[in-house]
Amino acid sequence: MSRIAYVNGRYLPHRAACVHVEDRGFQFADGAYEVIAVRGDGFVDEALHFERLHRSLGELRIEPPMSDAALRAVMRETVRRNRVADGIVYIQVTRGAAPRDFAFPPGARPSLIMTARAQRALDPAILERGVRVITVPDIRWARPDIKSVALLPNALGKQRARETGAYEAWQVDRDGNVTEGTSSNAWIVTDSNTIVTRQADHAILNGVTRLGVLNAARGSGLAVEERPFSVAEAKAAREAFLTSTTNFVVPVVRIDDAAVGEGTPGDIVRRLRALYADRALKGVVR
Repeated sequence: MSRIAYVNGRYLPHRAACVHVEDRGFQFADGAYEVIAVRGDGFVDEALHFERLHRSLGELRIEPPMSDAALRAVMRETVRRNRVADGIVYIQVTRGAAPRDFAFPPGARPSLIMTARAQRALDPAILERGVRVITVPDIRWARPDIKSVALLPNALGKQRARETGAYEAWQVDRDGNVTEGTSSNAWIVTDSNTIVTRQADHAILNGVTRLGVLNAARGSGLAVEERPFSVAEAKAAREAFLTSTTNFVVPVVRIDDAAVGEGTPGDIVRRLRALYADRALKGVVR
């Protein structure tokens, strides 16, 4: 089946979908995006994703391209036309097309692009054995809390991980502390069974799955701290894991060349994955 994309009011085959050569998303990475998981024809944490999209657009001073009701309608139609029951929908909003100039163009109309695709569930073998991450310097701009389309540093980190056979790269700031993964949030579990993830400040993107896992952990009586942690602390942790919209919760059993804990997924990460998966399925919006 030919995949269908939505571009500025039109549903088009992928091969025909395009934006203007002077769209500012292409010229300046002047835009924001969201990725929402689709499960059983419904959307996981839709309201939180919309809230974050509005925040990103507000920080970039880009007007929403349409009302939330209209955006929801387009999102559902894009998923329907692509026959996606389980997968993702990708939403991108840029400042629009205008003659190339750094300053904001007056009167530019935002561009809205949307795609959807099916995605297989994570291989159970990955969850059983866990994954390896590498550490890389965090070379991103100073506002990764905005879900901007300026993802070149993330792509470079992801490529380095792939070339070394790792699942993900955890980015490290100048103080030696882990910020987050290239497309995920980073977590550890201490010897006292306290779950630790970096606080949601300007240094990280406040992941929607991150928020869900925090709520699930606290609701189950688990101890949680939001604070920085160093690479050394992560390597010495009892457990480690990552979270993202597409992966939910994935155990990390090796950081660089150091085994985490016993080198196998631990009890807490298994429990959190089950808790979050149950919560996510109950929170699906159709």
